[in-house]
Amino acid sequence: MTRRGWFLFGTMCVLWGIPYLLIKVAVEDLSPPVIVLARTGIGALVLLPIAAAKGYLLPVLRRWPWLLAFTALEIAGPWLLLTDAERFLTSSLTGLLIAAVPMVAAVCSLLLGDEDRLDRTRVLGLVVGMGGVAVLLGLDLGGQLRAAAELALVVIGYGTAPMIITRKLSDLPSLGVIAAALGLTAIGYAPVAAFSWPTTMPAGRVIASLLVLAIACTVFAFLVFFELIAEVGTNRATVFTFVNPGVALILGVVLLDERVTAGLVLGFPLVLLGCFLATRTSAPQALPAIAEP
Repeated sequence: MTRRGWFLFGTMCVLWGIPYLLIKVAVEDLSPPVIVLARTGIGALVLLPIAAAKGYLLPVLRRWPWLLAFTALEIAGPWLLLTDAERFLTSSLTGLLIAAVPMVAAVCSLLLGDEDRLDRTRVLGLVVGMGGVAVLLGLDLGGQLRAAAELALVVIGYGTAPMIITRKLSDLPSLGVIAAALGLTAIGYAPVAAFSWPTTMPAGRVIASLLVLAIACTVFAFLVFFELIAEVGTNRATVFTFVNPGVALILGVVLLDERVTAGLVLGFPLVLLGCFLATRTSAPQALPAIAEP
């Protein structure tokens, strides 16, 4: 991986490691649809005028079926489900369960013929990783089956959406894709959010959380994510989810006083090991070194 690839990778580890904390703060005062609308609406207001001025929107809209599919799998569906799940789960546990995304990406790549064969190492990785998820669910979930089902759908969406970018939208300007996706999501959620709009002004920290979610963790993060996919490929691009949960865990424990449970201690290492084995190539390779582009 090049120096640029490592920089993009590290940036994504942080940018998509902190939303779990921010969502946990925002959901105290706001409903999930309102949070999704605020996050996507602010992002769309920032990016749509720029994308339109550059002429990026029309080429993206011509491929509306794939744009809608990406929007549904990466933004519209997962962000609502993830936000709703955090009403019942800690931010750290939510972040750790999302670490299963690379396993889904690996399976999809294998089924689509994008990767080498499913050997014993990868099968072992899938088994170990799912075992880690089972430990997290069994020890920490506390009977929250609805939240578990929501996060399972989020993992599937996050694991498959990047492949739409790679296969169907890779030649389009990333700014146009993300601007259109955010705009479509905001339009779709506007009437839904109206039914649960807050009657009083949210607390200052809630407003601050929404702004950081929209600007840093949405607008900037997606642009970096698309650059990372172009630089290192879909499978490697999703591997930053190995690190995101660590960021979410640290922030949840330090800032929200969330407990470090037995499930986190036992399950998280298994998930990481499973993801590493499931996403490695069949032929053993040396760890990537930082090199000049």
